[in-house]
Amino acid sequence: MVPLKLIWRNLLRHKLRVLLTVGSLTVAFFLMCVLRALVVSLDAGVKEASSDRLVVQSAVSLFVNLPAAYQGKIEAVDGVEETMKMTWFGGYYQETSNMFGQFAVDPERIETVYSEIRLESGSWEDFLGSRTACLVGRDTAAKYGWSVGQRIPIISAIYRRSDGGAWEFDIAAIYDSVGASIDNTTLFFHWTYLDEAMRADAATGPEGIGVYTVLVSDDADPLRVGADIDALFENGPQRVQATSEAEFNAQFVSMVGNIPFFVGAIGTGVLIAILLATLNTMLMAGREQTRDVGVLKALGFGSGAAFWLLLTQSLLLCGVGAGAGILLALSAEDPLRGSLGTMFPGFAIRGEIIQSAIALAIAVALFAGLVPAARARRLTVIEALREEN
Repeated sequence: MVPLKLIWRNLLRHKLRVLLTVGSLTVAFFLMCVLRALVVSLDAGVKEASSDRLVVQSAVSLFVNLPAAYQGKIEAVDGVEETMKMTWFGGYYQETSNMFGQFAVDPERIETVYSEIRLESGSWEDFLGSRTACLVGRDTAAKYGWSVGQRIPIISAIYRRSDGGAWEFDIAAIYDSVGASIDNTTLFFHWTYLDEAMRADAATGPEGIGVYTVLVSDDADPLRVGADIDALFENGPQRVQATSEAEFNAQFVSMVGNIPFFVGAIGTGVLIAILLATLNTMLMAGREQTRDVGVLKALGFGSGAAFWLLLTQSLLLCGVGAGAGILLALSAEDPLRGSLGTMFPGFAIRGEIIQSAIALAIAVALFAGLVPAARARRLTVIEALREEN
């Protein structure tokens, strides 16, 4: 084997070139980790959706509300364990740029319907005990510095208060969801708070319920339950469409656009760029070190030593660049989650992303290093010493 000191010395022979190559690899692997995390965060809500939950919406459009009277009829369908109202509030905190998800729900049912919700602080009793109480996801609470017991003003673009002021909510608990179908950026509050304000003419907005989330019994077939719900309202007054939670979540992914395609195209371009940059660096290094290979072989080192002299340089080059890129992505995870959490809930640099980045780094290193390494292995002492750099 070739001494490691010689490998480092040859690798750093042209420091600027190596620095630029490592910098390119760092940026490339940082982008690949972040872009891949965006796609994974979108897919997670679909792949990890609960199989025993259905979402009932208007058959006309998601933006058409359903009558409140439908809840009791849906609950009477065989196989339905629980039904919960969910109405999109469409509000923002202080500035219009501070938008995140808010839903008016049945407070006494959310713990059963979304069992993956775990409270980090506060209590369910406090949430149930006050009409203005709300649950807030930990990511949103951390972003705005909120804590339990704090009163926060939310202005809704859909449900406007008659006095022109903001809706006041008291944070009863901060939650952390263990499932991707419920993100950690949402605010849940009492549907009765919204309904009573509308009835008292203290607020204006569309009447009815956005969607009903239905929890199906363990012994029931969700497909059959969904078909029964659809048939129940087939003749109106408002036709419905019951879909699985995965299908419902997929609608929102499609609204964002074909993100996976664009990310894949960008990733492919980045991959080709780093392959060419690394290959060019190693080919130049291989040419420059031809006489060194001849000297090594003349001193008694075998062809294997010449082979590993070049290949190890490629592995070290890619390892340093990829490692720096991965570490940079991990260090930027929290800031990116805070800024992208609304559009990409559950954003995280997961273990499988890091593993794929490491595997890619090894593949790039082998691709870039095998050609000059194989050439060094084939060279004879005379050929190598006669070669002009």
